[in-house]
Amino acid sequence: MLERLRSLPLFVLLMGAGAMGMFLPAVQAILVDDHHVARAFFYSAILFLILAALIAIATSNVKPSSLARSQLLALLAGFVVLPIMLAYPFYEALRTTTFSKAWFEMVSSLTTTGATVYEPERLTDAMHLWRGMVGWFGGFLVWVMAVAIFAPMNLGGFEVRSESTIGAGTRRFAQIEKTVGPSERLIRLATKLAPIYVGLTAVLWLSLIMVGERSLYAAIHAMSTLATSGISPVGNLSETGAGTPGELLIFAFLFFALSRLTFSRGLLGEDRDGFQKDPEFRIGLALVAAVSAVFFLRQWIGSFEVGANEDLGAAASALWGSLFTVMSFLTTTGFESAHWDTLRNWSGLQTPGLALLGLALIGGGIATTAGGVKLLRVYALYTHGRREVERLISPSSVGGAGRDARRIRKEGAYIAWIFFMLFAISIAGVMLALALTGVQFETAMVLSIATLSTTGPLAEIAAEVPIAYAGLPDTARTILAFAMVLGRLEALAIIALLNPDVWRA
Repeated sequence: MLERLRSLPLFVLLMGAGAMGMFLPAVQAILVDDHHVARAFFYSAILFLILAALIAIATSNVKPSSLARSQLLALLAGFVVLPIMLAYPFYEALRTTTFSKAWFEMVSSLTTTGATVYEPERLTDAMHLWRGMVGWFGGFLVWVMAVAIFAPMNLGGFEVRSESTIGAGTRRFAQIEKTVGPSERLIRLATKLAPIYVGLTAVLWLSLIMVGERSLYAAIHAMSTLATSGISPVGNLSETGAGTPGELLIFAFLFFALSRLTFSRGLLGEDRDGFQKDPEFRIGLALVAAVSAVFFLRQWIGSFEVGANEDLGAAASALWGSLFTVMSFLTTTGFESAHWDTLRNWSGLQTPGLALLGLALIGGGIATTAGGVKLLRVYALYTHGRREVERLISPSSVGGAGRDARRIRKEGAYIAWIFFMLFAISIAGVMLALALTGVQFETAMVLSIATLSTTGPLAEIAAEVPIAYAGLPDTARTILAFAMVLGRLEALAIIALLNPDVWRA
């Protein structure tokens, strides 16, 4: 049985996993006597399992000419086509929506963006559970594809530290293809990462229940935290019942989105020093501390004008609200602290949403569920800039710190700058496309960054006036859906599909 699974195309495996997942919302709906929703998910699961089996039979003897190309194409199809299947039971269960909105919702969930077109009270618990499960599955898929696909191909941020060029990674795929089936490497690595991913989610879920959160809501928030999707059944953490202890727990688990070494040591060959010395982890902590301090000091100085500077309770709440929200948006999760309003209202000064946009643009660590440019690329540009300043001060100085450091601040910084320019061009392209649909400039900018960085809640928090995805034209939402896919796969992966070496490998 396992041998047959290893021979199946990746897209068929994704279809089967998605169809199997539909049974859980069906069971939840039956427990609360919501038979219409239960039937929608149960019948859809049976239908798509049969469809996946038929496709598996039809493709059983198909051998891809290029493993690298087939895996990248399967991922692209998975993020674009698979949401059509995932949206079907959601559409049938809700009944008062259009299929395009349901598809947008599933693309948003699968790419861990967390942008939603529905008010929380409009959806049943089973539908909220399905959104959380799809986001959680998408986060796990990102974990696996980073190690199994992007690392061998020097994509997804791995190109910054690799000694090979981006295209050279296809040779390693050619070697893999000679010894394993098209999905064997994915299955092998998935079985290694699954216990970690499931275990961390279970620990956070039980911990949130212990501090007073409802079981179902705790499960969804736990899945959203590990996947950095920001999906919530209540829309605001202040409504969960867990309070500040719940936010502390979520904050602790967001550290897994700062560095790949917190969970994947030994899988990537980078376990020599540990995450304590990892540049991504350190620069992430520095950004959280610096931006939180700026937010807090700005409000604290302003509090002198209104005589609120002696309110220690408000100061503590403001500091925590700043720390949590900054960490959440740096990891592209998008949860807003219940104390964020305290920070904004302490002195009457508004906290600039542009800072949150910048945090989401930077994003978390490579090979994690976070989106954005990624901390390792930012670190490469920082080290290159620091070295250039040193050369201006002392032209005859010699840069040290070893071979890896020289690689990062030279070739790594060059590749990181190329990716940054591609990311900026992508933002401009999405903004232009949205402008053609009638979306205003500021709205288009916020939505472009929100989708390309996979931080959907930015639309509600970063803009001067909250932006509702439901109020956008269908064409604009379709553009944003494809922007989410581009942000999740990254432009370099899309460009790699056009590389002749990928097609010849």
